[in-house]
Amino acid sequence: MPVHRPGPLHSRRLFLTGILLAALTLGFSAPASAAGTPARGSAHMGMGVLAHDGRSGVPADTRATQTEGVDVSSHQGNVAWSTLWSSGVKWAYAKATEGTYYTNPYFAQQYNGSYNVGMVRGAYHFATPDTTSGATQADYFADHGGGWSKDGRTLPGALDIEWNPYGDACYGRTQSAMVTWIRDFLNQYKARTGRDAVIYTATSWWTQCTGNYAGFATANPLWIARYASTVGTLPAGWSYYTMWQYTSSGPTVGDHNKFNGALDRVVALANG
Repeated sequence: MPVHRPGPLHSRRLFLTGILLAALTLGFSAPASAAGTPARGSAHMGMGVLAHDGRSGVPADTRATQTEGVDVSSHQGNVAWSTLWSSGVKWAYAKATEGTYYTNPYFAQQYNGSYNVGMVRGAYHFATPDTTSGATQADYFADHGGGWSKDGRTLPGALDIEWNPYGDACYGRTQSAMVTWIRDFLNQYKARTGRDAVIYTATSWWTQCTGNYAGFATANPLWIARYASTVGTLPAGWSYYTMWQYTSSGPTVGDHNKFNGALDRVVALANG
């Protein structure tokens, strides 16, 4: 009986079908854990607040006078600072660094642009305690975070310490190890700049990952994150907050904040 041999066209179809099936197999066999994991460097203030603390109520002033501010990162790109200034925003923080592997490519426009329209400005560092030591990251921040002069227009640097967007919420550290990491960062930052850094965090993360440690409250101003009608319970040691990030969905840029006092108090912090 004669053997049937596929013609050239049929063989080409079989070859292309095999390639397609292989590609689909590779695509669907990607590790599930990779899906949805953000790229290193993409973290920003409040990234974990909605997921872990949620949002409730309409933000309300809890003091007689508060001063509106914003915080920005590479997600905002080039910011319309004149629009924010006209809307009443008087101070701003820009993300400068993360770990020891990332600098914000929009930092110059954000840091200098806010200053140029008249705002009091500052820079922040997104901490990754699982990658390098606190002192090492403080050095990286000091080297890439702008100026640190006590000039009435430049706020002290801020340490953004919150949920790990890339893995374990507490970066694989025990509560005591986390406190040590934060202390090392704060001490080295002050040694480099002469200034006490602001601590940005959320009460629930601080409680979970530091054991609600109270030892930084005497020297380091608190920037609390909570998207609700009030700030709620503060971390141990702080009887009041200096700044409050109250929403991630504000006008012009998402993250809006209230400074706990009039503009002259913002200037006072910038004066050291």
